[in-house]
Amino acid sequence: MTDLELQQLTQRIAQESFGKSFPYKVVFNQRLKTTGGRYHLNDHHIDINPLMLEEFDEATLIGVIKHELVHYFVHMLNEKPDHRNPHFQQLLRAVGGLRYAPTTSKRRRTPPKLLYQCQGCGLQYPRQRRINTRKYVCSKCRGRLKLL
Repeated sequence: MTDLELQQLTQRIAQESFGKSFPYKVVFNQRLKTTGGRYHLNDHHIDINPLMLEEFDEATLIGVIKHELVHYFVHMLNEKPDHRNPHFQQLLRAVGGLRYAPTTSKRRRTPPKLLYQCQGCGLQYPRQRRINTRKYVCSKCRGRLKLL
């Protein structure tokens, strides 16, 4: 799907689901990794993660587009277009948009690289960063920690 086809799809969804037009730009953005799309408050354009179409079906893409359009239409009502706004939540349910984008292949958590173990009770602490073992002790038995 090209950016032009995405633009036309978004305009059709806006007309059918909201009964209003969406005159702003909609493009695929390759740099989006952990989110389905992004609505820009300053110039009202929408970026869509191309992985929503590549890794999932068109229904998922349509759900993400509806979600971003809800941000736009709530913003046009001079309300906060955030997820906690009750009007946002109500409109999202009404049009059938996705509340959360599905997890893509680019969103992988790296496993903890360091593992500390208490010398007293054996409790293990997986960590991303080093800790000072002279300063910190086990939270259960106050024993010394050792890097494995």
